[in-house]
Amino acid sequence: MNEPRPLLGVERSILGRRWETRTDDAAIEAFQQVSGCDRVVSALLAGRGVAGEAAQRYLNPTLKADLPDPSVLTDMDKAASLILDALQAGRKITLFSDYDVDGGTSAAQMMRWGRGLDYTFGLHVPDRVRDGYGPSVKAFETLKADGTDLVVTLDCGAAAHEALAGAADLDLPVVVVDHHLMDGLPPAAAIVNPNRPDDASGLGHLAAAGVTFMLVVALNREAKRRGLDPRLDIRELLGLAGLGTVCDVVPMTGLNRLLVKRGLQVMDRQGIAGLNALSAIANTAPPYTTYHLGFVLGPRINAGGRIGRSEMGAELLSTDNQAIATAHAYELDRLNRDRRAMQDDMLRGAIEQAERQANRAVIVASMEGWHPGVIGIVAGRLKDRFEKPAIVIGIDDDGTGKGSGRSIRGVDLGSALVEAKKSGLLSSGGGHAMAGGLTIGREALPRFTDWIEDRLSPDVATARAAPVAKADMALSAGGVTPDLLGKIEAAGPYGPMNPRPAFAVSGVKIVYANRLNGGHVRFTAEGRGGDRLSGILFRGDETDLGLALLEAGERRVHLLGQVKSNRYKGQTRADFHLTDMAWAD
Repeated sequence: MNEPRPLLGVERSILGRRWETRTDDAAIEAFQQVSGCDRVVSALLAGRGVAGEAAQRYLNPTLKADLPDPSVLTDMDKAASLILDALQAGRKITLFSDYDVDGGTSAAQMMRWGRGLDYTFGLHVPDRVRDGYGPSVKAFETLKADGTDLVVTLDCGAAAHEALAGAADLDLPVVVVDHHLMDGLPPAAAIVNPNRPDDASGLGHLAAAGVTFMLVVALNREAKRRGLDPRLDIRELLGLAGLGTVCDVVPMTGLNRLLVKRGLQVMDRQGIAGLNALSAIANTAPPYTTYHLGFVLGPRINAGGRIGRSEMGAELLSTDNQAIATAHAYELDRLNRDRRAMQDDMLRGAIEQAERQANRAVIVASMEGWHPGVIGIVAGRLKDRFEKPAIVIGIDDDGTGKGSGRSIRGVDLGSALVEAKKSGLLSSGGGHAMAGGLTIGREALPRFTDWIEDRLSPDVATARAAPVAKADMALSAGGVTPDLLGKIEAAGPYGPMNPRPAFAVSGVKIVYANRLNGGHVRFTAEGRGGDRLSGILFRGDETDLGLALLEAGERRVHLLGQVKSNRYKGQTRADFHLTDMAWAD
């Protein structure tokens, strides 16, 4: 098979990448003829493997046509029956959720659904520092003593073999609702997890918020079958399901894309008091995008579980009390500012360690006193900066290390951490392909560092062997317009495994470039016909790309990047976010 021709002839860019298109002109033209879409939308959809005949359904997914029957998930019907049996009998059901956005949105969906039947679920969210991740025997003992008759875990529990065995000894039934990778089946009354070994639903890409939405659909159906009248329109929960999906960074494909696309529309109607209060404090408003969910609202909701009260996120998202919503929103915003200051200090130390590991395929950074609520963010920053899997570990006074890792595409970190636990290197470990968590003793760190390097270095080498930057199509400078923005958004939303469109702009001169606070570079490029585009390079003023941009002078260049909306004083313009550049001569 012949290698595709490089886009605009770029064999090696400033960042050492070869530029290619996601699909060729012939495929785009064929897609146009079948779908009736214009060339831009055809390029975006064809490049993402969508068939021309399915274009309109892809652009306009609906629950009626595209939501699977919840019963395809193993144990779903059993879980719905157990929960409704307890609800109708007036027994106490406690939701045991994780402390992140995925867990909080899952709990809030269940709590809002319960209120539609005049039922109030109990809520327990473990403290990240004091209790660690997921259920424990001690937590189940406390819940049993408090009168809980049934526990429903949300975004946790799939790997809690010891804790669930303890619950069985206490005669405390547990329904597990999770999405994390599993090592066998722990004892539970029901386990709803598309990643359990015997599940054939094909929904393993769902976040817990998506699995929970499917559970609510099943509960609603079973409640109506029993003659009950749930008053909540479950479509109103799509905003929460979409928020959890975006913030858990799962693949933006299939059902996830449906949940987010329709969820954004629900959020725009501003029916959740907590999100409205948080948006006002964060100075944002509809129409919402995945950026608002992942980088504006999500980090603030997460701040409670990271360095504050772990249950604040679920309470914010479930309450209809405006006073509670406003108070929680202000506190979460304050905690988020504290988290950012803590994160910046940790990141500086982690970068110093990473730079000493230049010859390693996997970065492992650790330090005593690093806060376990921030290590995941720092790991993500290291992964982005060095383009390698990164694991960051904070070590407690007793020598216990709690770590969080982020991976690059093509390197399954979660499975490797499960293997490390099986081999005895970790006290606990697991996750999914792109992210994972672990607990380790200080004395085992050197052995684990060498083990994870040996285990993942071949995969990292393969993933990075041929650096290729993909673009959806080439444009002129004059093609970067608000009209283009509309077409991009129509084909969205985007995320992991469904990247936001990238475009190449050919043969422009950089007529203005200037450093901004924060290490950004704002620039203006002019095409051969005099058309101009405005662009920005984020956090890159001292990088090879930033220096080339600042020093381009009269030389013509090709640009590669994303086109995003920039709203200012009521006006919307298209901004070019630069990711790479090549000399045109």
